[in-house]
Amino acid sequence: QVQLVESGGGLVQHGGSLRLSCAASGRAFSTYAMGWFRQAPGKEREFVARINWSGSNTDYADSVKGRFTISRDNDKNTVYLQMNSLKPEDTAVYYCANSYSRSWREVRSWGQGAQVTVSS
Repeated sequence: QVQLVESGGGLVQHGGSLRLSCAASGRAFSTYAMGWFRQAPGKEREFVARINWSGSNTDYADSVKGRFTISRDNDKNTVYLQMNSLKPEDTAVYYCANSYSRSWREVRSWGQGAQVTVSS
């Protein structure tokens, strides 16, 4: 069972930047796609970004396209989410997840989440 641990959340002002990290346990990190999701208070969890096993293919929600960048370092078993030009509506708990295959299919495991708060 892969364990996913997010870090890097916090409080930032409107227009600021944060980088989230998600460290995965185990030796098979490079064999599965990874993704980021978020859940704001009172709302359903939503897709933010995903990346295939090698990092050659990424996909973003329209709401973050051009502002957020997902990347991965397979040597460090870590996936990142660089968030720039943050807005108050980006405030949410951010979760990383892995999938069952090298390209994204469905969520296999979730991390515990990292709070991101953007002040206006």
